[in-house]
Amino acid sequence: MRQEELKQFIADIEPLNLEVAKQMETYLDGLTKPVGSLGKLEQLMIQLAGVQGTMDIKTKPCATVIMCSDNGVCDQGVSSCPQEVTATVTYNFTRGITGVNKLSQFAGSDIHIVDIGVKADFKHPLIHNRKIAYGTQDMSIQSAMTYEQAMEAIEVGIEETNKLIENGYEIFGTGEMGIGNTTTSAAITAALLKLDVEEVTGKGSGAKDQVFNSKINAIKKAFQVNQPDPNDPIDVLAKVGGYDLAGLVGVYLAAAHGKKVVVIDGFIAAAAALVAYKLCPTVKDYMVASHLSKEVGMQKLLMEIGLEPHLNLEMRLGEGSGCPILFNLIEMAKYTLLGMGTFEDAGVDKSNYMHIWK
Repeated sequence: MRQEELKQFIADIEPLNLEVAKQMETYLDGLTKPVGSLGKLEQLMIQLAGVQGTMDIKTKPCATVIMCSDNGVCDQGVSSCPQEVTATVTYNFTRGITGVNKLSQFAGSDIHIVDIGVKADFKHPLIHNRKIAYGTQDMSIQSAMTYEQAMEAIEVGIEETNKLIENGYEIFGTGEMGIGNTTTSAAITAALLKLDVEEVTGKGSGAKDQVFNSKINAIKKAFQVNQPDPNDPIDVLAKVGGYDLAGLVGVYLAAAHGKKVVVIDGFIAAAAALVAYKLCPTVKDYMVASHLSKEVGMQKLLMEIGLEPHLNLEMRLGEGSGCPILFNLIEMAKYTLLGMGTFEDAGVDKSNYMHIWK
């Protein structure tokens, strides 16, 4: 995808339909409950109505797109897990035994596995081979990828999401697998928010102090070597990001372009969401933050985008694990709010209660 094509794709993303969103809000205010008393459940329905441009909201089927890739910065000892775990877990997604598998099975949602840069080859029909390279370069020595590779990875995310939209999927989640990607996510967050590395870098999958210090040092070296430009989100993505993150940027953009809600998982998915938001602020209209990850930079990311997490479960698994939980919450909101009776149904004069139920 050329830059001009991406700019046009972004320019075609429309804001949500405020007229239909207001219609939904008015309808919800007429239900037999205090106005706004179901809080974020009501907000979800209002957002969905505005996104889909209809009161006849569709919440099924749902799919979490899982971008899988390795990161060259692992050579700097930034993770307690060996890099081979990326390939192992990517394959295990096909076996139905991972956290996101079980949560998705419970929620009745699907996963869509994309190999966008794993340092291994797979021959499995459930793993979509869109490999750009066998992992990124070590960002502490050189740019993690070229600008062109970052653009290609965004295009992969767009294309894979568009395929799912064509197949009738209504709501999307964002997942990832890639040892070392809390390091790349912290780097992107620090660069785009112009914050000190220490403010946004956590211990990821349980890193000990020595590994954690290596993580901090690797990001600082990457900034010195590459000088990422905070005014160019793709430059930041290319220099200190990863293929998995770039692919997720494409998922966010394509979901918004196709007028579909897209759920953010944790810190890594939120870092990709920040890049998408910096490229196109309108994308925020289509985003839903699932939970508040325990990673230290998560809250700063969501505050910058202007989103609040719906849950705080002290989760830090990744994989897209927060998304099926939110799919369930969305389904519950729809079942409840579009199934409740109105004041008219209940034979109650709403005006008699407004002084109490404000």
